[in-house]
Amino acid sequence: MSAERSIGTVRVSAVGLGAMPLSVEGRPDRDRALATLHAALDAGVTLLDTADSYHWHTGETGHNELLVARALAGRGPDRDSVLVATKGGRGRPGDGSWTVDARPEHLRLACEASLRRLGTEAIGLYQLHKPDPDVPWAESVGTLRELAEEGKIRAAGISNVSVEQLDQAREILGDLLVSVQNRYSPAVRDSEPQLRRCAELGLAFLPWSPLGGISRSSLDGPSGPTSSGTAFHRVAAEHEVSPQRVCLAWLLSRAPVVIPIPGATRPRTARDSAAAPGLTLTPAQLGRLDAAVAAWPPDS
Repeated sequence: MSAERSIGTVRVSAVGLGAMPLSVEGRPDRDRALATLHAALDAGVTLLDTADSYHWHTGETGHNELLVARALAGRGPDRDSVLVATKGGRGRPGDGSWTVDARPEHLRLACEASLRRLGTEAIGLYQLHKPDPDVPWAESVGTLRELAEEGKIRAAGISNVSVEQLDQAREILGDLLVSVQNRYSPAVRDSEPQLRRCAELGLAFLPWSPLGGISRSSLDGPSGPTSSGTAFHRVAAEHEVSPQRVCLAWLLSRAPVVIPIPGATRPRTARDSAAAPGLTLTPAQLGRLDAAVAAWPPDS
C-alpha cells in the first residue's frame, strides 16, 4: 500500500494526524502535546488537521493552531513538506458546547486570524467546518472561492456535508474543492454515499473519528462481545499490531481517496497510526473485516 495519497495536487502521507485532542477537554500538557506532534512528523506524517475552534476554555480560540505552528517552527525546510489543514465556521463558548457560524463575514475574519496564528502567507487547505442552517450554503462556500482568489488559501475543503451539499460546492468551487471531511468509521458509516462520490470525483475523503467502535470497551454489548469489534482485535493479533492500526489499514482499503486523520495525545499512539500504511491485510482478512462491519448493529 502506498505511503502517500493526494489532496488536490499535493501528495501527503496516507494517514494524517487529527490534532484536536491536544487542545480540547482532557488535553495533555503542552510538552506532551508538542512531543506528540513531533512524533507524528518524525514518523512521516505530512498532513496535520486542526481548526480555530479546537480549544477548551473561553478566550483561547486558535489554541490548536498555535500548537501546530509551534511544532512546525523548528523543523526548517521540512515544514514546507507538511500540509496544514485548518477549518473555520465553528466556535466554542467554553462551556463544552459547539456553535456554528458560517456567515461570509465570520469566515473571512476567521481565515485571516488563522493565517496569523499559523504564520503563513496562505493556508494550504482551508475547510468549512460545518454547514450553517441560518446561512445559504452557496454564500458560505462562495466565501472560500473569494479567499482563494485573494491568495489567502490554496485549496478548499468542506466538512460534515451531504452529497447534495458536496455537489453544490463542487459547482461553485470547481477544482479549488479538493477534500471532504466527514465522520466515518467501522461503527459510523452514514457517509458511505459521500465517500463514493469523492471517489468518483477524485476528491480526498478525510474520515474524522476513524477509530469508532474498535476500543475494547465497545466490544461488550448486552449479549457479550460483538463480532464486529472482535474482528479487528483478532486480525491485530495475527499481525501482532494494535487494532487501531488494523482499523486504519482497513479504512485505507475502502478507496484510494481515503486519508484517515486519527487523533493522538501520546507520541507512541501517533507513531502507531503513522505505521498503518505499511500494514498489508490479506484478501481473506479484509473479507472478514468487511463482513464484520456489515453486521455492525445500526445503533452502535
